[in-house]
Amino acid sequence: TQNDFIHEYLIYRDLFLDIILESENLANGGLCESCQGEEGLLRCLTCSGDHSWCHACILTAHQSLPFHKIQQWNGKCFCDTSLTQLGYIWHLGHGGQPCPCSQGSSEWEDIDETTDKHGEGTGVHTTTDSLPTTTSLTIIHSTGVFTHNILWCHCPGSPKQYLQLLKAGLFPASISRPRTAFTFNVLDNFLIDALECKTSASSFFQKLCRLTNNAFPDSVPDRYRELMRVSRQWRDLMNRKRFGFGHDSLVKPGPGNLALFCAACPQPGINMPFHWQDNWLIMQRYVVDGNFTAQHMNMRQPHLDVSLSDGLGYMVTEAEYQAHLSSAVESKDKSSCSNHRAVNAANTNRSNLRATGVGATACARHGCFVPHAVVDFQKGERHMNVDYSICNAINGHSHGIDTTLIIYDVGCQWCIHFAERVANCPGLSLPEQSQVLAAVGKFHLSAHKLPCFARFSLNFIQGAGQVDGEILETLWASFNKISPTARSMSKCHRQEILDDHMRDSNWKKLVGLVKTLLKKHQRAIKGIRDTKLPFDELTSALDKQKIAEWENDEKKAMEERGECLDIYQLKIDQAPTMAEIRLRLTEAENAETGRLGTVSWIIQGINLEDAQDGLRSDIRQLPSDATAAQKVALQEKRQKLSARITKFHETADAMTEGIELEAGIVHADDPRFCKADDEEQDWEIHPVNLEDDSELVDDEIPAEDMGLWMPSSVPHDQVFSVHLSALQAEELELRKGQANDCLERIRLALGHKAVIYRQHFRSANSVWTGTRSKQEARRCHIKIEKYVRSYQRARLAMERLGMDQDSLENIYQEILPEQLNIDKEVTEENRFGQGSDKLAWFWRVNGAKKSQKDAWMNEFYRVNWLKAKAR
Repeated sequence: TQNDFIHEYLIYRDLFLDIILESENLANGGLCESCQGEEGLLRCLTCSGDHSWCHACILTAHQSLPFHKIQQWNGKCFCDTSLTQLGYIWHLGHGGQPCPCSQGSSEWEDIDETTDKHGEGTGVHTTTDSLPTTTSLTIIHSTGVFTHNILWCHCPGSPKQYLQLLKAGLFPASISRPRTAFTFNVLDNFLIDALECKTSASSFFQKLCRLTNNAFPDSVPDRYRELMRVSRQWRDLMNRKRFGFGHDSLVKPGPGNLALFCAACPQPGINMPFHWQDNWLIMQRYVVDGNFTAQHMNMRQPHLDVSLSDGLGYMVTEAEYQAHLSSAVESKDKSSCSNHRAVNAANTNRSNLRATGVGATACARHGCFVPHAVVDFQKGERHMNVDYSICNAINGHSHGIDTTLIIYDVGCQWCIHFAERVANCPGLSLPEQSQVLAAVGKFHLSAHKLPCFARFSLNFIQGAGQVDGEILETLWASFNKISPTARSMSKCHRQEILDDHMRDSNWKKLVGLVKTLLKKHQRAIKGIRDTKLPFDELTSALDKQKIAEWENDEKKAMEERGECLDIYQLKIDQAPTMAEIRLRLTEAENAETGRLGTVSWIIQGINLEDAQDGLRSDIRQLPSDATAAQKVALQEKRQKLSARITKFHETADAMTEGIELEAGIVHADDPRFCKADDEEQDWEIHPVNLEDDSELVDDEIPAEDMGLWMPSSVPHDQVFSVHLSALQAEELELRKGQANDCLERIRLALGHKAVIYRQHFRSANSVWTGTRSKQEARRCHIKIEKYVRSYQRARLAMERLGMDQDSLENIYQEILPEQLNIDKEVTEENRFGQGSDKLAWFWRVNGAKKSQKDAWMNEFYRVNWLKAKAR
């Protein structure tokens, strides 16, 4: 492990330190290793190994190594010096050798140094005796900032100075009088740093300053502005070279030509075979999303901005885009679905921003940005912006592909008038016979209204595949790191930066595409195995005639879509409630038992069980240092409950017609579902002492522990009275209603708790807000455990009342604590994660082997079969 290596290092730490200190001494006994005659007081930190040179030998050894760092021994230690201070001259034009036309001594002295219009020295020095002049040039390399004396080539017909620098691997900061240059190496390093580490130009140059002089970085010449300018030029040149526009200067790049796209997505004429229409079913799948972090401030002088690649990468051509915006008309319609921020914030404006964000289109399966399809937002995420991006994407990479799937988080609203907007706007167009299908990403779909689920779910679009439609959200995470830097750049510079990061994102997708596709293929094979067998088993267990009807409905829905897709929605809201069962039993109770009021009496007993449970919960929540008032209030509850139980038992004598009654059932709460009540103490070990047990009813048993006699108190196989058997039949029906009600309340409470965690915990901006949210979540969990305990009592009663084991194992199953987690529990059908469908069983109440003759169960089977087939 890592700790083992650290422990091993501690043993050798002192030895390592001794060797490092020894390297700070003179090497080779202080003699020059080359001539062996002079003192070797100079060393190079960049060269590997220990070396020592004299003044002349170190210049000879570093004739082609101008960016090595030199130190000189001063008698006590090594101090920094430079090749320039030692008299090094960099000869250009002849492989580092002096120019034949520059004869004479190379020694020179400063006579005059002129000043340019910016107040900076030109660096031109005049030598004595009219000898050739040298130029002081500041050169930025990946190891620091260097100053060198440059001797240009003066041969007849020699290139100009800026060309001589380029041939030497140095990029000049200016053309007419270059006095600063950047090595190709440092420019490549900066671009990689910016792409991989999101390093700004300022931070990168500060790093170079510290590498040059860590003690006094301010003494290093400031070339930050030059780095900003030259890096743009270098990026532009490298892109044109890599995309094949350097060999033929007559061929100019067009829109999106300096951009990579997805190699796996279908592109006729590029990665599709000839006559693919005869054998292939192809759909182009795009995901669209906006990023409001990628803002851009207004420029003071936008007319002075110069573009190097307008529209050649991923951002759209600015002039054409602005022409489209000026001719397009945006609708002011409010969202008819949920209160989506993207739609309802479309007309918001910020006066200090030129762009409030960006909108992009990417391939839905692999997450590659589509070239020439990224737009700026001006007043929020308006349809006119998104339409332009989508149309550019479809026109650019979908030639011959008639069907395009657009996945958009507000696709339900965007698609309503899309065709109309395209027809009425001259800046928008689509290929002929193009069909556009709209869908909503699986995560965002859970926030939509329920009707949107079936109509815009990716699960019910033939050819969509297993995609979540949220892949752009993952790409924005890295872009958010560069947004603060790009926010204050010029418009064209920002466009180039965004293009470069999108190009790099696509490149990384491209180089990892084989591994990604292999993983997805393995996942798809496993998914088929996991879903096909359950679907086949479900199909074989259902009515063949019903399945034939459902298949016809599915075929019609796939062809016509729209409201026809509502077949994937349940048409019956919920299972019968206890109130509905009570009404039905009350209407028939006289015929069944010959006595009125039995249903009300049984319901009263169920309510008393709930009251006892509530009292036990109050006792568990009572603090160990409870006040006298709290204890008195609890005793009053006990006395009232005890009186109600006594009255209930008196009524029981009349309801049972003289049947000898045994002791009632005493319910013990399951400790697994009492943790929220007893968050701070173990109630079983530290019960609260109420100090006045002498006043309890029956002198011995407190009200919360008194047994209640119900028809279920007698096991079903021990019932020999016809009247008692009728009472048990009534209680069994009521217990079913009680269980159904509890399951419904558990679902609602879990959904409420999920909302609390999602909306309040994540957005809490203060300790007070977070504490209130935590208290609300705890109260919600107390309710959940209360409903679970009530369900357990109902299930125990149904078991004693003779419910068949099949129903207990499949319809009314046992609830486990781990099934009450909120991370995957959703109250509506448009939940995220239906592709695997691993929700707890109680989200599918009554969903097992009950007869299809029941209308609710038939509807349940219908929807589940359709969803199983879609998976």
